[in-house]
Amino acid sequence: MAEQTKYLLDESELPTHWYNLIPDLPAPPPPPLHPATNEPVGPADLAPLFPMALILQEVSTDSYIEIPEEVRDVYRLWRPSPLYRARRLERALGTPARIYFKYEGVSPAGSHKPNTSVPQAFYNAQEGIRRLTTETGAGQWGTALAFASSLFGIECEVWQVRASYDQKPYRKSMMEVFGGVVHPSPSDLTEAGRKILADDPDSPGSLGIAISEAVEIAAQNDDTRYALGSVLNHVLLHQTVIGEEAITQMAMAGDTPDLVVGCVGGGSNFGGLAFPFLREKLKGNLDCEIRAVEPAACPTLTRGIYTYDFGDTAGMTPLLKMHTLGHDFVPDPIHAGGLRYHGMSPLISHVYELGLMTAEARQQSECFAAGVQFARTEGIVPAPEPTHALASTIDEARRCAETGEEKVILTALCGHGHLDLAAYDKYLAGDVQDFDYPQERIDEALTRLPNPDL
Repeated sequence: MAEQTKYLLDESELPTHWYNLIPDLPAPPPPPLHPATNEPVGPADLAPLFPMALILQEVSTDSYIEIPEEVRDVYRLWRPSPLYRARRLERALGTPARIYFKYEGVSPAGSHKPNTSVPQAFYNAQEGIRRLTTETGAGQWGTALAFASSLFGIECEVWQVRASYDQKPYRKSMMEVFGGVVHPSPSDLTEAGRKILADDPDSPGSLGIAISEAVEIAAQNDDTRYALGSVLNHVLLHQTVIGEEAITQMAMAGDTPDLVVGCVGGGSNFGGLAFPFLREKLKGNLDCEIRAVEPAACPTLTRGIYTYDFGDTAGMTPLLKMHTLGHDFVPDPIHAGGLRYHGMSPLISHVYELGLMTAEARQQSECFAAGVQFARTEGIVPAPEPTHALASTIDEARRCAETGEEKVILTALCGHGHLDLAAYDKYLAGDVQDFDYPQERIDEALTRLPNPDL
């Protein structure tokens, strides 16, 4: 009898609405604050950076927001994305656990990022914006925004973290194929970049620095806006198509997850999968653990503090209440470049503080080992970022092998690693070094919080 390992939805089952978790939470998240006044920011404060449609989504208290048909039409290029039962991995582990993964590597950018880049480009085009600026770590977000911008006739300028720019040259090529202009960050094109280079000419960069550069250019030009690939509410909102589809697909499989696990950097991939399941948990329809996995080299949730901080290094953004390692934190240049952000999504940070989810940190060597094992059993080379969730998934499945528990595990495979093979080369050659971020450097970064009393 043939194994059923793949669960597909028809185009007619593509979600029609994004899901907003905030109205279902027992308490609302703290608002962003203006750094000069410490008062909640209003739409006018955000207008130089974002189109009004996205600003209204950022502060929305509606549970569902309709997806424009123009966006759904682009989504149909790859959505609904497949859900797989990882039977070969299960057999290799000798586990009674049932492992499922939602695969976002089928998108044009090879990751989950177009789920939000497409609506962001659409709404900006509607307002007549000519150019979008952004940052990118591993390059997946920059690729996704370049792709989306090309569809709606907008220019795209990307500042890529220097460490990833050097490690992943073909990400730059892919962004340029889609029409993007790419700069290594820090660069000499902005005041923020020049200041960092003056202090450290060999700076590996950080997402916070790259955000500062992109925001600086957007704020100086009326025809330009800034686009963010993670962290903010409207970004996580767009990603909930992942979890909405997965709920339907898990029902097709006849299973209900006991554990939903995803990697976290800024939080968009994790929130996209987890929030619809958290809705069902809050309504009493589901009893499962929701677990976030981050790198030990950038332990935002597990070792950062929950306070107001800037979203960027230069202090140009509003103050966000989030788990942070300090806005001028520069992490070790680990290969999972998409997980190197100093802060965590304010909404995910709030959910964590409410005790509605758990978090753990993993070393990159065990994550690459999980990625290799997954590739050799399931035939997909995962990006370095989701290998963190795979490492946790595999450990959980091994515990089930020891206890006999038939746990159902759902994980997010947020992208493929075809452009990350240089990182796998280093791992296979034994050149990947594990790194625990020193507590004294975290403590030092936290001394420079904008207002520790908030």
